[in-house]
Amino acid sequence: MSTMPWHAELWERLQARRRRDAMPHALLLCGPAGLGKRDFLRRFVRGLLCEQSVDGDACGRCRSCLLLDAGTHPDLIALSFGLRKDGVQRSDIVVDQIRDLSSRLAMASQFGGWQIATIDPADFMNTAAANALLKTLEEPSRNTLLLLVADAPWRMPQTIRSRCQRIEFQVPAREEALAWLQGEGVKDAAAALDAAGGNPGLAKAWAEQGALARRQEVRKDLAALAAGRGETMEVVRRWLDNEPEQRLWFAAQAAADEARGRAGAGNGPLSSHLDAEALDDWYRAANHARDALRGPLRGDLLLLELLSRWR
Repeated sequence: MSTMPWHAELWERLQARRRRDAMPHALLLCGPAGLGKRDFLRRFVRGLLCEQSVDGDACGRCRSCLLLDAGTHPDLIALSFGLRKDGVQRSDIVVDQIRDLSSRLAMASQFGGWQIATIDPADFMNTAAANALLKTLEEPSRNTLLLLVADAPWRMPQTIRSRCQRIEFQVPAREEALAWLQGEGVKDAAAALDAAGGNPGLAKAWAEQGALARRQEVRKDLAALAAGRGETMEVVRRWLDNEPEQRLWFAAQAAADEARGRAGAGNGPLSSHLDAEALDDWYRAANHARDALRGPLRGDLLLLELLSRWR
């Protein structure tokens, strides 16, 4: 299984704990999306359940590996968004799922080794689900491991976070990220990395999805609105129609660039009328709107309010 170079230190640290027979009962894999947390998780789970692993990596041939490949390993429970009674996928993880998980973990491992449960995304457990998980975290069964994955761990209750050993994925050094992107064949790797805020996984995905063109479009939209050109609602409709969260990421970046330009030369690249304090407020508002789009609020109203402030 291919790995990302910035995983090496985290991997060795975890394998050292395994060699000392000092594995915790719960791990929280956290950090920004795009850094390979889930690839790391799959590699780690496969190594734990493999009957002939070498240095923590699975052999790919034993009974456990074949069952994992088929998605039928009896000692692995993967919990994510379930379905409502009407067949629509939920947008959160609910208490009944956690109760069912706890019941299954109370039973012995069928293969006599580790029994592993993954919760992904753990930061989308609702309050009742998180409270139900506490009992399992406080009274773990022997050879049972809970693996929680979260892009935004601050959304989780402190009571959950404090009971997990954290594995934090951080944006790697620019040189390392660029070398990886170039090795992956990403064109305009430097520009893609800048667009993704230094995050190589996002840079690769966005380069493949045409994000650099969207970034330029966002900057043109903001420059036009700052100059009093264009219709705000028309911009709102276009942003909502195509990767709105990504566009808000680029909008926040643009506000930061504007503030830096204002501080250095007295005039930012987008010629916004906002002063330094207002630009800082707008930057935070753009990031808040990006998170709020995942909730029940109307996206058109969120973007209209935000872009009206820019204009």
